[in-house]
Parts: sequence; structure tokens; C-alpha cells
Amino acid sequence: MNAPQVLPPKTNTLAQLFPVRKPIIGVIHLKPLPGAPRYDGQPVKEIYDAAAADAKTLAEGGVDGIIVENASDMPFARPEKIGMETVAGLTAACLAVRGAVDTPIGITCVANGALPALAVAKAVGARWVRVNQWVNAYVANEGFLNGPAPDAMRYRSAIQAKDVAIFADVHVKFGAHAITADRSIAEQATDAEWFDADVLIATGTRTGSPTEPREVDEVRSGTNLPVIVGSGLAPEQVPALFEAADGAIVGQWLKADGLWWNPVDPRRVERLMDAVQKARG
Repeated sequence: MNAPQVLPPKTNTLAQLFPVRKPIIGVIHLKPLPGAPRYDGQPVKEIYDAAAADAKTLAEGGVDGIIVENASDMPFARPEKIGMETVAGLTAACLAVRGAVDTPIGITCVANGALPALAVAKAVGARWVRVNQWVNAYVANEGFLNGPAPDAMRYRSAIQAKDVAIFADVHVKFGAHAITADRSIAEQATDAEWFDADVLIATGTRTGSPTEPREVDEVRSGTNLPVIVGSGLAPEQVPALFEAADGAIVGQWLKADGLWWNPVDPRRVERLMDAVQKARG
């Protein structure tokens, strides 16, 4: 940890959540939920059963955590437009996952749905939420997005969900960073810590694109929080990235044929976790 101590040091949330070095969090990309443009009216049980099957494959393969995401709800609604039907569908999917495995779970509600994710997490007993744009502002595919940290932390307090940790992206993938272009990645990491994130995430430029060790180092130079990789980890990248990072969220690479919309492939999970075990060594 290299950042100056401008805030009292926080407990290492990553270590509290996962009793292993360099934890791996697998992603469940849900099929389109009711209300999303690509939802075709299929029985919702099929959506939840697919999520539970992916959860079992991930858990049996040895991942340390699972994050559930409404990844197929494209084009994503702006945070203030995320509907009750999305919250309900995401909650039901998470309950199906919780019923299938004992692995700790987290929530991502896109696009940047920090408050809906916290509501779901409280309802299902999830341990963390991932928020792609936690502080400052950003030009995303959905338009101009403000960091939701002030409202989200007050909402978390109001629903008494302080046990739900905040995993916050820094220099988030997708979109443009013109608004914060005059501020370094390290400064943006400090901002995220200052606004009470618990774990910071370094990513590539798009879903599945590799995260560079340099990006992890730049995030770490501005924070005393744990820093994990949030995009593009493959077995051959584990040695280099795990020199820099404290763990990783892995989605696309674990899917059949490396396509995020496919089911989780148990052989790919095994390959990745073999590489991780060697790196933990």
C-alpha cells in the first residue's frame, strides 16, 4: 500500500470476505430479465435455472466468490431508470444462486445501479456490490453518469446494510474519461477510497479485454485498499497480474468458447484455478 494516510486505515475487506490469498470471483451473466429489450418472454424459471447451473459449475471448480450481473439487459437503462422488474428479477436470480451453492455472492446491477444493487444485496444476503463508476463523473454508453457514492452510502445506512461491501472500479472500462482526463488514475483511486469504497478494481477497456499490470500499479499507488483485476484474466496472465493484484473477477474467459453469453465451462474453470493455485504457491 503506497497512498498517503489521509484517512484512517480501513480493515482489509477482501481478507474478511475470502479466507484465501488472491481470491477469484466468477461472474454469472444472467440472460435478459423481464423488462429488458432482449427478453423474449421465456419462462423466468429458465433464467434462474441457468444461473444456478453456472453457480454450481463455478463452485465445484473452486472459485472463491460469485457475482451475479444482469449483463444481457442491453441497452442498459440509466441508474435512475432501472425498473422494479429488474430489481425483482435480479433478486430472484440471486436467491436461486444462493439455493444452489454456499459460495459468497455479490451483485452488479448495470448500468451503474448502485442503489438497486444494494437493495438486492440486503434482500438476498449478498456480501458486496460492484459499482463501475463510484465517484466523479464519466461519459458512458448510457450518457453522462455521476458517481453515486453520496446517495448510495446514505441508502446503505438507511437500510442497515453496512455489512455489504463496495467494490468500485477505477478508470472504468467502456466510454470516455474526458471529464477526469486531467487527473491521474492514482488520484481517482484516492477519490474512491475517500468516498468509502472497500475494494478497488482495475480493468481493461471492454468486457474480456486484458487488464495491464501497469493499470493495477497505478490504482494501487493512490490507495491503501485492496486492488483486484476486473477484466480479461486468463491462465497465462495469472503470474504477471498476481504479482500486482490482490485477486480477480473473471467472467468471459470461464464461459464456453470464451463468449460471455455462453454457460460456464468446467474445463476452463479448472484451467484457471490450476494457474491461480500455482500463483498462490
